[in-house]
Amino acid sequence: MIVIIDYGMGNLRSIYKALKRLEIEAKISANVHDIEAADRLILPGVGHFGRGMQNLRDMGLLEVLTRKVIEEKTPILGICLGMQLFCKSSEEGASEGLGWLNAKTVRFDVQDKSQYKVPHVGWNSLAFRKEQPLFSGLQNQDLFYFVHSYHLVCHEDENVLSSTTYDYPFVSAVQKDNIFGTQFHPEKSRRIGLRILRNFSEGV
Repeated sequence: MIVIIDYGMGNLRSIYKALKRLEIEAKISANVHDIEAADRLILPGVGHFGRGMQNLRDMGLLEVLTRKVIEEKTPILGICLGMQLFCKSSEEGASEGLGWLNAKTVRFDVQDKSQYKVPHVGWNSLAFRKEQPLFSGLQNQDLFYFVHSYHLVCHEDENVLSSTTYDYPFVSAVQKDNIFGTQFHPEKSRRIGLRILRNFSEGV
């Protein structure tokens, strides 16, 4: 069972529908007992970093997530804001992040503002940094859907799965042990995005 964590930051239903289309058992929940029983977790998110962390605290989810992910090594996939919350900190608000990755989240600092708008919205490819089962069956020319104003800066390069160029290269996917993250939205990336969700569900 995959539990999609409902912490009030949106984009849950589209992930749930994508998993159901793949005939993968999934549940949207903020219930601690559901999270404890999950085989895999997805932390989605659209919105403000500080508000996301505050919601996790207010809903009493920090302890169970830390136990599941860090102690029990349950696989987790963070999508967009969900991945950013894995960082130690963000330029978006003063809140500390979960701290699972030695990374920070920064706002896009594009130089060519006439060509590159912020937020970054649209389809872009990935430059793979290393082989990983999460990307099984994907090609360099495959396109993924992005919508974000902030991106990760990883201080440990071995955690970077892929980069994407938007005026300059930025981190578009990460992995550290059982912790996975994508800045793009696989649930909105058509057939190729569904492949990533299937790969995650089948045992990365």
